[in-house]
Amino acid sequence: MRISTGFDISASALTAQRLRMDVISSNITNAESTRGSYVNGQFQPYKRKMVVLEPLQQSFSSLLNTQLGRKESLQGVRVAQIKEDQTPSKLVYNPTHPDADANGYVNMPNVDIAKEMVDMIAASRAYEANITALNATKSMFVKALEIGKR
Repeated sequence: MRISTGFDISASALTAQRLRMDVISSNITNAESTRGSYVNGQFQPYKRKMVVLEPLQQSFSSLLNTQLGRKESLQGVRVAQIKEDQTPSKLVYNPTHPDADANGYVNMPNVDIAKEMVDMIAASRAYEANITALNATKSMFVKALEIGKR
């Protein structure tokens, strides 16, 4: 195992969680956007986006082989994709809205602010946990260097 492996793992997680927080922020910002995209001559409401994370290391056996020196592989996490939530949009009665249909209903985005806030808290806590792991790794390096001085 390389000395910097702990830093690499924490850095990949910090990057992924930061992107996740950015996507959640975009969802909250567009929670009232009835003109998210233009399809077949009509405006469609904004669709909630979700971040899908996956490990860089796929199996225990490949990790074991790496540690035995048989091959070098990456460890950590990466963003596999950012996909749209396929939950249907919400119909809200508001006949004065410029995007209301003939019956006075408006297609609103499928963004639930409460769900986004819960996701934001989870992403923020994961980010903080990775900072703690990064600091612990740094502390171990400093202690190892102090041992080497004696």
